[in-house]
Amino acid sequence: VDVTLVGITGGSCAGKTTLAEGLAARLGDHLTILQFDHYYHDHGHLPVGERALVNYDHPDSLDERLFVAHLDELAVGSAVEAPVYDFATHRRTSTTDTVGPNPVVAVDGILLLAFPAVRQRLDLVVYVDAPAEVRLERRVVRDVAERSRTEAGVRAQFAATVAPMHERWVAPFVHEADLVLDGLAHPEQAVEAVLGRLPKPVGR
Repeated sequence: VDVTLVGITGGSCAGKTTLAEGLAARLGDHLTILQFDHYYHDHGHLPVGERALVNYDHPDSLDERLFVAHLDELAVGSAVEAPVYDFATHRRTSTTDTVGPNPVVAVDGILLLAFPAVRQRLDLVVYVDAPAEVRLERRVVRDVAERSRTEAGVRAQFAATVAPMHERWVAPFVHEADLVLDGLAHPEQAVEAVLGRLPKPVGR
């Protein structure tokens, strides 16, 4: 099976997952989504109160070794058992998610380009760009609804780590992307732009 690994990166809540889901809607069984967010290290060894203090926006928070191994497996047409991360408890769950293989694997993650070993494995890199103020408001909505956070806590975390780590580990790598898309544009425009870069006949 010829597999194309498509990295979808950009700031928190820029529109990466929306793009990945849009591609999935168009490509159906030809596409699998792999989320880097679920490769955070397990922090069960820390007291509950300390887990929220970990800088989850720094590359050290992610399990690069496991993630790269899974990218290699997917690239040769093998399925992987991806971890499932519980964002409310900051722990990996006891279950895994069987991912792939499919002709296209959309690899969704904020910090993809901070890891050279990850970047060199991606066949196409898409950077979704959106202003910080827009991303913050989207993150408040998402984290309160889906991750058991408070609005005040989300805003504090954004100011303390999300924004500064974005400037250090995300924004500087935009020049390494093959395609830069506007996270404020209609999602279908982004989907079409990516489909146009995929190998035929998958892309069309």
